[in-house]
Amino acid sequence: MNEKKLSDKEKSLFGKELNPSNILPQKLTMGSKIKFRCHPGVRCFTACCGGIKIVLTPYDILELTKRLDMPAHEFLHKFTEPTYLEKTDMPGVQLKLRQEDNKCPFVTPEGCTVYSDRPTACRYYPVGMADFHEGGTRDADGNESASEEEKFFFIVKEEHCKGFEEDKVWTIEEWRADQGVDVRDEMNMEWLRLVMRRKSFGHQASLSDQAKRMFFMASTDLASFRRFIFESSFLDTYEIDEETTEKIRTDDVELMHFSFVYLAATLFGAQVLKIREEKVQAKMKEMEARQDESVLSSIKEYEELKTEREKQKTEKK
Repeated sequence: MNEKKLSDKEKSLFGKELNPSNILPQKLTMGSKIKFRCHPGVRCFTACCGGIKIVLTPYDILELTKRLDMPAHEFLHKFTEPTYLEKTDMPGVQLKLRQEDNKCPFVTPEGCTVYSDRPTACRYYPVGMADFHEGGTRDADGNESASEEEKFFFIVKEEHCKGFEEDKVWTIEEWRADQGVDVRDEMNMEWLRLVMRRKSFGHQASLSDQAKRMFFMASTDLASFRRFIFESSFLDTYEIDEETTEKIRTDDVELMHFSFVYLAATLFGAQVLKIREEKVQAKMKEMEARQDESVLSSIKEYEELKTEREKQKTEKK
């Protein structure tokens, strides 16, 4: 990794700085007030749009591809580069910064060209949210859970940012609503839980290459995931009701949420998808057949060995 990348500011999914010196040591709630405003008249306008790592969530990708009117695979190739999520082996993507100025590909001196559809991390700044899923309790399916009271927020304050000198005062809740963070959190929640659950496992076990490919496809390319559902044996294997089937056939947001359910089932064994009974029976018969073949093979090997030993005894006589 080159020195330039090493010196870049690293931001997590929520725009949280990894350098703790920029985080104010104050635990905030929804009702806490902050003084901040960002607009074209601020001297540092767009300064925070360079030298950063903006990881994209599935909903970020969905909204940006719709905004740019391009298929996901083309968007990923043109505007992103691969990364790993939250220090795990789960593959994801981050915005690919321009080579000439190391800035976001969508920023201009006049501001963000995709502002109304900008990524989640951009919306959070300068407010960060604590990683409240880590170390949380688990529900009956083994999913991470946390109460509303466990959420807390903090301020990321960097020297270059002059937005704190503005006279606009609002609560954390008002800021989140204004920036559309509350909607993004709802859209991203189940996917983030998958990432945080994987992170809680540490490096004790690694995902298979097949699992990584499936996670990446479902997280970044809904068109490919839809083809996987409707052009493979998926619907013959799992019991999916007609209403859900029709929703995921035509509604991208419904499909995205369904992908989170599928990933929870396949990656972590959550009991959220039911395999058709005939498939279960067929699998059991296949296993029994394999066992029978194994037993017959063992018997055959034993008989051959026995015959060989008797032949050797006869030859010795």
